[in-house]
Amino acid sequence: MKLRPKPGDYDPYYQLYIEKVIEWDLLEALKFIHTDTQSFLLSIPEEKGGFRYAEGKWSISEVINHLMDCERIIAYRALRFARKDYTDLPGFDENAYAPNANAERFTLAELAKQFQNIRTCTIDLFTSFTESMLDEKGPANGSIVSVLALGYIITGHEVHHLGVIRDRYL
Repeated sequence: MKLRPKPGDYDPYYQLYIEKVIEWDLLEALKFIHTDTQSFLLSIPEEKGGFRYAEGKWSISEVINHLMDCERIIAYRALRFARKDYTDLPGFDENAYAPNANAERFTLAELAKQFQNIRTCTIDLFTSFTESMLDEKGPANGSIVSVLALGYIITGHEVHHLGVIRDRYL
């Protein structure tokens, strides 16, 4: 059964990400889109890891690390809400995270491996959720979001940033 987030399950800001996962159900998207991500990341020459397309922009390594940081945070939110913990969860400052991650100390291949490990855990987490758990909603970053929508946001966010890498970095 293909479950899709409905309007009201997320802040309209996240429509940008959710609409990037049109033809997939959540688990398919988490698996198959990330398979393409892994192939893509491993095709980027290592010397490009530190490349920035403009001053003040993140490097490719920092973008990959950003994807991992966001996936960890969003999966944590999903876990909390699926377990009926409705504590209001704050947002986070992605621009503070990037320079403090020291992503460029890792090769692109090492970052790709770390990202695969995180995705495996995310898939395991979302596989464990029942349909009623996926319907749970909680407050995060000033808006209400469902567990299902969080899964789609993870995947759509990945698609979005890989598009940015393709368009602006390579």
